[in-house]
This record gives sequence, C-alpha cells and structure tokens, in this order.
Amino acid sequence: MPIVNKFIEIETDKGINIHNITPQLEAILASTSIQNGQLLVFSRHTTTALAINEYEERLLVDIKAYLQKLAPESDRYLHNDLHLRKNIPPDEPMNAHSHLMAMTLSTSEIIPIVDGKLALGTYQSVLLFELDGPRKRTVFCQLTGE
Repeated sequence: MPIVNKFIEIETDKGINIHNITPQLEAILASTSIQNGQLLVFSRHTTTALAINEYEERLLVDIKAYLQKLAPESDRYLHNDLHLRKNIPPDEPMNAHSHLMAMTLSTSEIIPIVDGKLALGTYQSVLLFELDGPRKRTVFCQLTGE
C-alpha cells in the first residue's frame, strides 16, 4: 500500500483568518495513483488548526466572532507574562489566546478517498485556521491507499 507525504505552504494574514485548502488537497490527490484510502491533514503549528466545515463568507465571520468570544485577546493570560518565561525568542508574541483557540479546534483531519476523490459532503471544505498571523505556515498531508 503506497504512502505519499506532501506539504502545503500558506502565507497567512494578520489575526484570525480561514483558508480553504480543499483545492490544494485535491491537487495533491490527483498527482498520485491512489484511488481508495485516506488523506491525513495535519497542522504543524500550535496556533493554527484544522476543521471540516462550510466555506461561506458570512459563516466565516461568525466563526471568527465565536473564537474571539472563547478566548479574547484582551484577557489576562499567564503565557503572556513574557518577562517570567525562560528561553523565549526576542520576537515572541503575546499569543496565549491563539493557543487556546487552536485547542478548541483540531490539529488534524482524516478524509476518506473513494474512487480517486475526497469523500467530502456537498458543503464540506477542509479549512486551515490561522490564529496568530501573519506567518508562513506548513500543513502536512499523508495519503495512504491503493
């Protein structure tokens, strides 16, 4: 059973932004001979996350507002006491809220592959959530199957 490993790189914008990575995933699948199996999509960062949901403009606004209510940037967080932390880089941001938002989502998704296509539902897309941008982000993709 073949295993194919690929990466998607994305330049993100400031703050919370949501990227539909479904077209990139479909292109990766199309570049392989895999017809039936699974695609693992894995976020390699502690302040990004993944989810499968509808990529609709007004829903994206609602999702951002929901995440900001869960972990407001203005709240007090111990992680943001940079002067009390050890071995931090000089450009370390105060981003505890971003870590907390990421924990409420997921770091990975598994999508079935059936007859050479991702078995997503009609309104489903694979979404990458940037929670602490702008940054260059990398998503790991592993396809297995035959």
